[in-house]
Amino acid sequence: MVDPSSLRDSTQIVLPLDALDGLRCELEAEFTVTVHEEGGVARIIGSPVVIKDVNDFLVRNGVSLP
Repeated sequence: MVDPSSLRDSTQIVLPLDALDGLRCELEAEFTVTVHEEGGVARIIGSPVVIKDVNDFLVRNGVSLP
């Protein structure tokens, strides 16, 4: 059986909210994702394929990922 945490890892990126400063609009315009804010944390949720592309986008724009 598949471990649920492994599925979450492939469908979301969790970052400090300020890491998306100046990038959120472009991120939401370019990719089909949901950005959920909770207590200073941004949770970017999307399909596994899109999350890989978002990961690349964030790295290209200088965002350090956990």
